[in-house]
Amino acid sequence: MGFLDVLLGRTRPAAPDLDRLFALPSAAVTLRAATGFTPTGRGSVCFTTVEGRAFAGIREDVTQLLEADGERGGAPVEFSRDSYGFSWLLSRRGPDGLTSLVGDLHAVNSALEGAGFGPQLLCSLVGFEDAEGRAFALVYLYKRGTFYPFAPLSADRRDNALELRISAVLADDVRIEKDLSRWFPVWGAPGL
Repeated sequence: MGFLDVLLGRTRPAAPDLDRLFALPSAAVTLRAATGFTPTGRGSVCFTTVEGRAFAGIREDVTQLLEADGERGGAPVEFSRDSYGFSWLLSRRGPDGLTSLVGDLHAVNSALEGAGFGPQLLCSLVGFEDAEGRAFALVYLYKRGTFYPFAPLSADRRDNALELRISAVLADDVRIEKDLSRWFPVWGAPGL
């Protein structure tokens, strides 16, 4: 960071740190104790759609890696594209398989990053729900190295009070995004 950056109050963006994903299993314990929310066993990675042979090879490698895992029980990895043109990879585990799910998400992010597609990575998310059927996703912003909760109520409304409550509960477990304008809605995200 340069002298002018300090004077003008500019900060350098946080470097992506995929190892922060490994804090999710302990955060889930805190979340269950404080709120009753438990993991759904679904998680996904979102990235800017990339075409070409190199990306197709990485996609095939990631699919084979995740589907080769015997714990998965033969359920395929699902790729989809949303209405905004972003690509999603959905991984499914049992509700008690959060550690394995986090490993899946880390492997996908690492494979894409290692192949030079790091700039295309946008976010990863893990779904949670409670006994009343309320659901939210804990979203990891790749380029910021932070998490935020996203709790949809309907197709175009979100439960801001729940999101703020979840962020307060998890503040000691994961690095929460402080800039609320970066808590982007991920409507209809696979895994939510």
